[in-house]
Amino acid sequence: MPIHYEKLLSWKIPVVEQRLTRRDTILYALGVGLGADPCDAEQLKFVYEERLHALPTMAIILGYPGPWHANPELGITRSHVVHGEQGFRIHRPLPVEGVVAGHTRITGVVDKGKDKGALIMTECTVREKAGNELICTLASTTFCRADGGFGGPDGPLREPHPVPGGSPHHVCDLPTLPQAALIYRLSGDYNPLHADPAYARKAGFKMPIVHGRLTFGIAGHAILKTLCGYDPARLVSMEGRFSAPVYPGETLRTEMWRDGNVVSFHATVPSRGVTVINNGRAELKP
Repeated sequence: MPIHYEKLLSWKIPVVEQRLTRRDTILYALGVGLGADPCDAEQLKFVYEERLHALPTMAIILGYPGPWHANPELGITRSHVVHGEQGFRIHRPLPVEGVVAGHTRITGVVDKGKDKGALIMTECTVREKAGNELICTLASTTFCRADGGFGGPDGPLREPHPVPGGSPHHVCDLPTLPQAALIYRLSGDYNPLHADPAYARKAGFKMPIVHGRLTFGIAGHAILKTLCGYDPARLVSMEGRFSAPVYPGETLRTEMWRDGNVVSFHATVPSRGVTVINNGRAELKP
């Protein structure tokens, strides 16, 4: 069944109320790879309950609506859905515990054409439940690889952020654990593509792949470590486009170019010579 364009545009994604605990905050940081050096005091503050801080990239799991696109009424082939783009902007410090509410809406649907897939753009505003204060705004693009050619519009599409050529100003290599995706899924994304070998092969991959959100979090860790001195208050926004999958156990290299408070970046897997996040942009607080 092809994508039902009109139904998709008017689809109401339920508000997600999330009760965040310190355990959740620690588990997210462990899933992204913090704590690899148990004697590193800077990483410890994200994985130990004493003086606990939330990683800035944890914003992208707050109020997460889950696989709403799996509803058969929408005509989306779930096994061939991958993360296309991700971004966040933090408006106030992320809580390490408390109750938040995520309000997600569909902002656009683009038909790339038969055999080229479709894009679904969403925006999520995350608010503290008690005072309704805005915590962060999230933007995401879902790439439906098997669902192009349904007769929808071919735009508009936002121009990607250009990454400078030449040698980067900073480079940071961070490994992933072989069990990285299995740990990260406990932060709320239970797509079997990241856990079930048979499901991953059905989707066209040799094995389960790392979540796009996990790849994004590792790149955010690289920026936080390299340019922010592990001060979470300094990383206020970040966005990037996923261009290839990462397999568990691979090392991610983040290359960064800084221009004032703006950081352009991309992430690669050097062992395979592939770029996995492109057109990256982050904003730092002075």
